[in-house]
Amino acid sequence: MAILTFLISLAGATMLLLYAVRMVRTGIERSYGASFQRLLTGRQSHLQAGLMGLILAIVLQSSAAVALLTSGFAASGYLAFPTGLAIVLGGDLGSALIIQILSFKLDWLVPVLLAVGGYLFVKTEAKKARQLGRILMGVAFILISLRFLREAMDPIRDSAFLPAVAGYLARDYITAFLVGGALAFVMHSSVAAILMCVTLVQIGAIPFAAGLSLVLGANFGSAFIPVWLSRGMALKARRIPYANLALRGTWAVICLFGANLALRQGWLGDPQGGQMLVNAHLAFNASLLLLALPVCTPLEGLFMRSFPEPAQAGTAAPGRAASALEQGSYGSPAQAVANLKRELLRMADQVDAMFRPVLELYQGGSKEQIRAVQRMDDEVNACLSGIRRYVAAIPEEAFSKAELKTARSLMEYAIRLETAGDVVARRLTVLAGEMNKKGLSFSKDGWLEITRMHEAIQANLQLASNVLISDDLESARLLSLEKTELKRMEHDSRKRHLSRLQNGGRESFETSDIHLETLRALREFNSHIAAVATPVLYRNGQLLETRLIEEMPEGAGDESSADGFLPKD
Repeated sequence: MAILTFLISLAGATMLLLYAVRMVRTGIERSYGASFQRLLTGRQSHLQAGLMGLILAIVLQSSAAVALLTSGFAASGYLAFPTGLAIVLGGDLGSALIIQILSFKLDWLVPVLLAVGGYLFVKTEAKKARQLGRILMGVAFILISLRFLREAMDPIRDSAFLPAVAGYLARDYITAFLVGGALAFVMHSSVAAILMCVTLVQIGAIPFAAGLSLVLGANFGSAFIPVWLSRGMALKARRIPYANLALRGTWAVICLFGANLALRQGWLGDPQGGQMLVNAHLAFNASLLLLALPVCTPLEGLFMRSFPEPAQAGTAAPGRAASALEQGSYGSPAQAVANLKRELLRMADQVDAMFRPVLELYQGGSKEQIRAVQRMDDEVNACLSGIRRYVAAIPEEAFSKAELKTARSLMEYAIRLETAGDVVARRLTVLAGEMNKKGLSFSKDGWLEITRMHEAIQANLQLASNVLISDDLESARLLSLEKTELKRMEHDSRKRHLSRLQNGGRESFETSDIHLETLRALREFNSHIAAVATPVLYRNGQLLETRLIEEMPEGAGDESSADGFLPKD
């Protein structure tokens, strides 16, 4: 009975730990995801890239999340292999620092985090404040789960079962290594797996030798997580996780045999306790980072040969993905809708590629760079034409009314995406060209406001793609709220800009028209992107058909009361 109670308690504590780690990561990604993208893709040395990965892993509470972000940017061509690998290696060290922080006894902090985090999440409406509340509550849940884990071990710590298992793992360090690797992969979180090992050593449930082998195995197993999660990505993206796996696995095996030999010979004395295990984990990751940074560039050629790009068909345009639509071939209605969504995702990627470099164009983009962005609009227009022809030729007798309505709503979103592309090609790039031609620059505050809006829109582009694929109601609601949030940002920026004009800011006067027009264009672009949420919200009864008052009060139509019904937007 004690074993069954232990297993149930262990499972509960583990699930709470995994949920808490994901809760923290979700809150940070929703608040600062676009900022991370800008930081990751900036030009930096290998050492700076490693430091960036370290910081991001601490913030995201996951080295696997950093690896996936890096792989995604590498697949899009925004990140070179050596820089991406350095970021991932730094992320592993950052993950180790998280464990150092969380291994301290911080039970006194739990009620404070729950009180502050709960208030921010439940009682506030501002996006960043709510997500900060989510993050604080997630950290509190991590600490609670670790307390549960310690309490779950108490009933069986003195039983015959646990010492027998612990003794076997201490003697057979290869088995312990494999168990640690499997544990990290199954839990999909190196932080959670290693925290569990550290807690077991802290309470004396397993000896230090067994804990060290488990931790080294967990380090190896954690490298499989991004390999598994990136298996559907392009080869360019998968090279980085595989390189990290090769480096991490090789160093983990070397350290496994070396450390166990040193322990058996007594060269390391008699290390005990969870803190020593945390120190060993930190030393492993720090040494790996220092040893691997110099070989990041040489490894690129090796992994390019190991994962060569497939030969492209001679008729395919270089760098251009093929259309997902085969005109006249529909198959089942579900297949036709899936084809439309795939083509819309391709179209959204093109719009994203147009929008992403806008800030760089404003800061000194050449005429050729501006024309290159404008030429991308031709591909977006071609996508719309293909979708329009595909939907127009759908055999109505083979589709139900609901299926036809879905196909037409997807075509309507394609029109919105094409219009969003026009906003970039015909307004934002033109404004950027005018800025560069006149040699103007925004004020520091004005540029920061535009940068924040740009980052928020980039995050909304990713969220819109998620809504398009999944039709998820919660994501659609979040995207709609983000649309309102961006509208508020535009309004606040306009007010602050006018205030700077009143205070006599020279840069604000020179760029006033361009600044205000840029704000309007960014808001309009975001509105087109967020339109994908409307059908999902409407189907689920989350959207009103009209904002007009249905029943006018008596006297409301009098001219004298007309001022009381001016629209408030």
